Amino acid sequence: MKEVLSDINQWHAENSPIALATVVQTWGSAPRKAGAKMAVTPDGRMAGSVSGGCVEGAVFEEAAAALANGRPKLLHFGVADETAWDVGLACGGTIEIFVETLDVDAYTLMDDLVTHDKAGASITIIRGPAGTVGQKLTLARDGRTVGTLGADLDVLAVAAEKKLHSPQRVQLTDEVEVFIDVVRPSPTLVMVGGVHIAIALTQYAKVLGFQTIVVDPRRAFGSQERFPHVDTLVQAWPQKAFADVALTPETAVALLTHDPKIDDPALEIILESPVFYVGALGSHKTHAKRVARLQDRGIGPDKIARLHAPIGLAIGAVTPEEIALSVMAEIIKARHDG
Repeated sequence: MKEVLSDINQWHAENSPIALATVVQTWGSAPRKAGAKMAVTPDGRMAGSVSGGCVEGAVFEEAAAALANGRPKLLHFGVADETAWDVGLACGGTIEIFVETLDVDAYTLMDDLVTHDKAGASITIIRGPAGTVGQKLTLARDGRTVGTLGADLDVLAVAAEKKLHSPQRVQLTDEVEVFIDVVRPSPTLVMVGGVHIAIALTQYAKVLGFQTIVVDPRRAFGSQERFPHVDTLVQAWPQKAFADVALTPETAVALLTHDPKIDDPALEIILESPVFYVGALGSHKTHAKRVARLQDRGIGPDKIARLHAPIGLAIGAVTPEEIALSVMAEIIKARHDG
């Protein structure tokens, strides 16, 4: 959605009609993922992309038709390997794209969610009985809603949306299929321990769009001089720090100190939270000792099993920068695995 927001806002301010094309599913090597968008106006302006160029022309024609007749449409493009080059793909793939006129009320709520970094989704019927295709329910996790699919379908759609971490098509009933266009807040990475690995890890995280927080009560480590690039620096012990640091489903936490006085109290708090990733630095031997201490503190095996340790993907990392890269890669994997 972010890729077309500024253009849509400009065109809407000009009172221009707008059609929106959304990738709802791909197979094979299609270049854009579900949720990718292209916006179109009647005078030929376009923003965004649904295929990297190979089917944009056909989608534009269908978008123009939707603007003229007001009817949404689900498009299917299949490209065999042997003909892929003819339409601009390096190899074969299949794309399904839903084209509709812009629902201004639904879009306004989605724009607000993206602008204010909030969670929500727009749920659209893409297959269903006559007259239902294009019906839309847009919701924010804070309770705001726009539109409806029908009372019974709304209940099913909301339940399905809560399970998703990325845009996806979902079969709600035998007759009704929807596309759930999920909007997620920017992720946050909390690093406990202002060690050298954290310096590089902060830089990687910021490049990948994460908000960054470093927690360390030791002023020699958790100093502004060491972390001029971090978003938030918390010079406090974990019990105090995590009273002010939000631990949400969009949060990853990396414990990097090697110091049980800092890591263990932090883990007691973090393992009870809904964060999507918890990792701790240390060898297998160090981790075994950590597990024993956590068990002595009364933390159950299901909670301990959430802990990624030794931290990071096994890429043979040696330097602090390489270790930070392995940690960031594991965090990205955990985020996309849901």
